[in-house]
Amino acid sequence: MKAVIQRVLNSSVTVDGKTVGSIDKGFLILLGVQDGDTKKDAEKLSSKIYGLRIFTDENDKMNLSLYDIDGQVLVVSQFTLCADCKKGRRPNFINAAPPQAANELYEYFCQRMKDLGTSRVEKGVFGADMQIALINDGPVTIIIDSHDLA
Repeated sequence: MKAVIQRVLNSSVTVDGKTVGSIDKGFLILLGVQDGDTKKDAEKLSSKIYGLRIFTDENDKMNLSLYDIDGQVLVVSQFTLCADCKKGRRPNFINAAPPQAANELYEYFCQRMKDLGTSRVEKGVFGADMQIALINDGPVTIIIDSHDLA
């Protein structure tokens, strides 16, 4: 499972001109589910993200987590994070999980973020053509692969 985490002041996702999810201060999480990923990957990744200390404290040091600031998350499924660009110029998406399995793990990941205590968890629409708006704070952007976590 791969995640691109962007620290945001606010973010929203729109489908067919309608806002389907929006948050204030917190994380926009673009989530790619790879073939072979399991609930264990979702658990490791959600725990890491929830505790990630990348919000600034009173001394302007990145010491605070989502929990510490009562932050929100907007999670958007993005299979293109699983792209293999080693050969040629056209990405290969063979490493992406099949849609049904990917959606199940996406939903599980979102539920885990709620269960960990995230004050608000919003989502995109799985498989839809989405437009995302955000104000990146910092900018701070972190990329995490669940396969790299202990």
